[in-house]
Amino acid sequence: MSLPVIVTRAEPGASETMARLAAMDVTPIASPMLSLARLNVDLPDLSGVQHLVFTSANGVRFFTEASTLRAAKAWCVGPSTAAAAREGGFAAVYEGAGDAAALAADILVALPEGTEGVLHVANEAAAGDLVARLKEGGIPADFLALYETLPADELTPEAEAALAAGPACVLIHSAKAAAAFAWAAGGLDQAVIVAISEAAARPLQSREVAAIHIAEAPNEDALLATLAAVASGL
Repeated sequence: MSLPVIVTRAEPGASETMARLAAMDVTPIASPMLSLARLNVDLPDLSGVQHLVFTSANGVRFFTEASTLRAAKAWCVGPSTAAAAREGGFAAVYEGAGDAAALAADILVALPEGTEGVLHVANEAAAGDLVARLKEGGIPADFLALYETLPADELTPEAEAALAAGPACVLIHSAKAAAAFAWAAGGLDQAVIVAISEAAARPLQSREVAAIHIAEAPNEDALLATLAAVASGL
């Protein structure tokens, strides 16, 4: 793959993605569009928590740093999040297909109505939707924000240079990263966007780009497969 590939996700995920790209004989360009910061919050009483819901690997990382609770079942949105939960010491791990709405639906099917002790751990911007779906389905879930995501003001010089020289592929893992990228980037007429989902790509639809390609499933395996297919056709 001769095209440069710009990685926009936050660390430590950015380095993980770059390692996977290197294994594909790709030389990636790091330009994280988000940074993660721990919130100054006290943990609530977790003694009654039996089900932890994670919609990102970062949620798992921040939780395992803050708490020793591992007996609860970890409900994970996708493969990367499930891998982080297993690495973090959880024995009971459910691995979803990569979509938060689908994860909520899976939980509602698996757990009886009225099940208590369900806690969604994520960044502060994720409050509401998944928990609201669970509550509508009869599960009185709670939400805990342990970290926030902060947008970058600019791309790295290497990423700007690659976009100017073009064409260049841009990997998009989330809508928040896409929004930051759309705001911070200069000309994108030679940018080939490869996004993990339609929702993740949406903030870039207002920008003039060379093309937008969507992964067949909302996980990184599918994202990188789409990248390989796109690059082979350019």
